[in-house]
Amino acid sequence: MSFRRDKITKPIFSWARGVLPAMSDTEREALEAGDVWWDADLFTGDPDWSKLLKVPQAALTDEERAFLDGPVDELCAMLDEWKIFWEWRDLPPDVWHFVKHEKFFGMIIPKEFGGLGFSPYAHSEVVRKISTRSIAAAVTVMVPNSLGPGELLMRFGTKEQQARWLPRLADGRDIPCFGLTSPEAGSDAASMVDTGIICKGTFEDREVVGLRLNWHKRYITLGPVATLLGLAFKAYDPDHLVGDQEELGITVALIPTDLPGVEIGQRHLPSMQVFQNGPNRGRDVFIPLDYVIGGKERLGQGWKMLMTALAAGRGISLPSLSAAGAAYAARTTGAYARIREQFGISISKFEGVEEPLARIVATAYQLDAARRLTCAALNAGVHPAVISGIMKLHATDRMRTAIDDAMDIHGGKAVIDGPQNYLGNLHRAVPVGITVEGANILTRNLIVFGQGAIRAHPYLLDEMNALADIDRERGLTAFDKAFWKHVGHSVRTLFRAFGRSWTFGAFAMAPDAGDATPFYRQLSRYSAAFALCADMALLTLGGALKRREMLSARFGDILSELYLLSAALKRWQDEGRQKEDFAALEWCMATGFKTIENRLAEILANLPNRFVAGFLKFLVQPFGARVLGPSDRVVHQCAAIVLEPSAARERLTPDLAHVDDDGGFARLERAFLLVVSTDAIAKRMRAAHIRDWKEAVTKGVITQVEGEQLAAAREAVTKVIEVDDFAPEALSPIYKKSGDVHQFFQELGEQRAAS
Repeated sequence: MSFRRDKITKPIFSWARGVLPAMSDTEREALEAGDVWWDADLFTGDPDWSKLLKVPQAALTDEERAFLDGPVDELCAMLDEWKIFWEWRDLPPDVWHFVKHEKFFGMIIPKEFGGLGFSPYAHSEVVRKISTRSIAAAVTVMVPNSLGPGELLMRFGTKEQQARWLPRLADGRDIPCFGLTSPEAGSDAASMVDTGIICKGTFEDREVVGLRLNWHKRYITLGPVATLLGLAFKAYDPDHLVGDQEELGITVALIPTDLPGVEIGQRHLPSMQVFQNGPNRGRDVFIPLDYVIGGKERLGQGWKMLMTALAAGRGISLPSLSAAGAAYAARTTGAYARIREQFGISISKFEGVEEPLARIVATAYQLDAARRLTCAALNAGVHPAVISGIMKLHATDRMRTAIDDAMDIHGGKAVIDGPQNYLGNLHRAVPVGITVEGANILTRNLIVFGQGAIRAHPYLLDEMNALADIDRERGLTAFDKAFWKHVGHSVRTLFRAFGRSWTFGAFAMAPDAGDATPFYRQLSRYSAAFALCADMALLTLGGALKRREMLSARFGDILSELYLLSAALKRWQDEGRQKEDFAALEWCMATGFKTIENRLAEILANLPNRFVAGFLKFLVQPFGARVLGPSDRVVHQCAAIVLEPSAARERLTPDLAHVDDDGGFARLERAFLLVVSTDAIAKRMRAAHIRDWKEAVTKGVITQVEGEQLAAAREAVTKVIEVDDFAPEALSPIYKKSGDVHQFFQELGEQRAAS
């Protein structure tokens, strides 16, 4: 052992220490935040599918279900998104009162502090349902239960802080927000210039050691109405009042917004969304040290605290909203395609419509599968950092595609705004989800694989820690142990990837999963190919891989697909292998396999070491990228899921906010059911080449009752395809004085002629 370490490992160790890039404290803290989970199994190249299938399904308790069917439904009935958006520019006072009274802001706060003590899955389900009724309300509810004072206090607060603040947050006496983003520092939080100087000052008529804060934050959701601000800043101790170190690092503290020097209340208008969002400033705001979350001992630990909390929050709120958006798009677009006719036939019969409709359906299936699987991990106490990044990135990005497809199929119906437009505001809101909680470009190019390669790899983090050990001998011993395990792992992965690639996964490990068994074999094949290529890229590029963002993004795409496809398989298994849903699963698999094979081909085409690239191509992709995506048959069957009332349609779009009113969504649902129920009647009329139902009754083609049913269906369709129009003075104050737009322009013309 000592011979291997001293004669073989030591030169490698010395070389690796020399080329290992320096890692900043913020980078290390981000890497160490959260947990690894199924992503680590995928990185082994040989995932244990039995482990995945044994994960308990996320489920609601009776109390959580009662809340969803009670207060959540009541809230949805109170919401009028058009008035919220166009008239009030805010949630109305009765809604604010209701969400406080019913403790929507305290869903994640334990019951001992007056909260509801709900599971992450319940939090997700609540956000999901409200999202299908009002984006503004959903964001308002999700933020206090995600990254913010409540989450941070629960994880890191002192007992005194928890006892003081959590009950107030739970019952709505305090409205929280969290200030992280600065004009100078968006994704690069380490560049923030917000400061907290440790000094002595007067607080509540007593002299204490505290922090004098100066900051400028923006894009802060709930900021304009918050009474308690969680603030991230850099702490400094120039007079060494708490220790020898002067620069303490990023710190988080609680700031009551009524303190002198706090400037808050101005609003942003993000993509025309009217949830409360705005900037705030602090000028020489003094707080005692016990307002630092976790107390004095947590000075300088803020970044790690934030990354740990974000590892959970990113996996719930925006993925829930995105899954809701995709399901909502599937239900509404399927119904609209079924009832809308062009050239005398339903547009759902056009293959050009079927293709994007199938994409919407499969996206809804996959996003909700991934949401449930991620919530199952969170329910078990796991905080999967890499998976949360995957979820935020791909949920919001795929929702964007689904909503774009829905807009295309709806055409003018979704373009013309008004109370009857049930899609337009969701379409406008998409860029917000893409941008917040880590911009998607950054997440894809730097985080998913950059963090995943280190955290989820079986040995890489151990090797890096050994190389960074200040005790060289101890580091060498640890490196020797990890490195040779890594070598053995790589050799096994090489032969595994080679065998599975050349046999197209025919003998790869897979559970007995009925019709889905071949999909498991392919994922096992791709997992091995991914693990081998990742190892070779890390070996040949080392720290330079960090700067090869396009390569990193492609590896990240493969890891993401492996996770999302695993989730889809898990869902199909958990729901009892429903044959009616199999087309959606097939679409997901074919599309995911195509992405994986294309990304592998792109990696091999761009890997700088061409000898290694050629060798890898021979091993893992000898026949090139061969998967073409879903077949026309699969597309047709997948689209059909939402074109008829069925159990499959309900499984795909459960718990949407159905409100029995005269809104656009309710009109669409009624028309859809009427059209489907009268389909046989309409077919008899078409066969007789008759359009007038009264003529059809007279000629005995249909009965009077059938004719009246058909008339009711046609009337319902007419109401759906109508779009809103407005009096000119309702849209512009220019016309309010004259009251007649024609008179206004006539007078304008006369004035111009006279001049």
